[in-house]
Order: sequence, then structure tokens, then C-alpha cells
Amino acid sequence: MYTGIVQGCFAIKKIERKKGLHCLHIELPDSLLEGLMIGASVGVDGVCLTVTSIEAQTVSFDVMQQTLSLTTLGQLEQGDWVNVERSAKQGVEIGGHIISGHVDGCAEVIAVATPDNNRVVRYQVAEEKIKYIFDKGFIGLNGCSLTVADVDKTNASFRVCFIPETLRMTTHGKKQVGDKINFEIDRQTQTIVDTVENFLKANAGSLMGAE
Repeated sequence: MYTGIVQGCFAIKKIERKKGLHCLHIELPDSLLEGLMIGASVGVDGVCLTVTSIEAQTVSFDVMQQTLSLTTLGQLEQGDWVNVERSAKQGVEIGGHIISGHVDGCAEVIAVATPDNNRVVRYQVAEEKIKYIFDKGFIGLNGCSLTVADVDKTNASFRVCFIPETLRMTTHGKKQVGDKINFEIDRQTQTIVDTVENFLKANAGSLMGAE
């Protein structure tokens, strides 16, 4: 579980590409290495990964084929920067919203605006996912807990406004039109939408009769 408050962005030091598996090596600062153990979970661009080795400042993660196919991790190159968050500890302040690290897919940047002291980005997602995204709702983007500014259901797109602090701490300020990022739907919203849909389908006949 993660809070969606990214603790920094760091460069990929090395990538080992094997058949059906990539091994990512990321150099982390002492503040993120404290208490970190092999087997621990770390959020990398919003994806929950397991630590496989720790050598000095370098932490390694294995990324399996399903994750490579579903997320942006398969397109990473050496030197690319990624958002990192250690898993939440008991009693930690939830400054964002709860993120599982189980990504729902990739969203594409389709527009970027840069008014004074702001960055406004519009993303497009698969049509079947937009039903879970609402104005002023939560969404996880590359591991960041963000508020949706507005949604265009017809075109399966939504807009997010970034403050300078988020741009300073994450990779979102570097993303341009055409780039893809990992997104995670708010699970509470997904549960409500699916429950209502299933109820309406199961009771369609009786509801029609009631009219």
C-alpha cells in the first residue's frame, strides 16, 4: 500500500533485459534505503515492485512480462527517471489517497498547458476505463495521488492540474504530448461503479416493471 506522495524521482542506473523479464537497477539516497530489505515493496512509477537485491546505494527489482506489457516499465531505458515511493508504514499520514501499486493501464498525454506557476495536462485512457474517473475524484498517475480537474466522458479523457511542488518532486514536469504514464483508478470508486452496474443489470427486468 502507498500514500501516493512520491518521495523523489531517480534515474535508472542499469537495465538487464532477459526473456520475459527485465531487472531494473536504481540508485537511491540513504533516506530511502533506511530499513529497506530484500522482499520489501517499493512503488516505481506507480507499479508495486519487490526488492531483489541491495548493493550499496543500488536497489534492484525484477519486472515480469505481464507488468512489462501492461505498464510503461517495459519502455524504460537506462538514464530514464522514475518516481519512487516506499510502501506506507502503519500510522503514516495519508496525504494523498491509498494506492495499491496495481496499475490499470497506460494513459497518453494528449495536451499540455503551462499557465503561470501551473502545469495542466490532459490524458486519454481506454474507453472502458473512463467510467471510473470523475470530476474532483482521485487518480494515481505514475504513483502520484492526484485530483481530477475535469472529465470528458465522450472522448475518454481527463485533465489534471499540477502545482510546482509536485513538478519539483516527480517526473510529471518532463512529460510531453505522446508520452504514456501508468494510471491506477481509485479502488473505492471502482467498487461503487461496478456494484451499481451489476445491481442494475441483475434487476433490469423488475425495474422496468416498476415503471
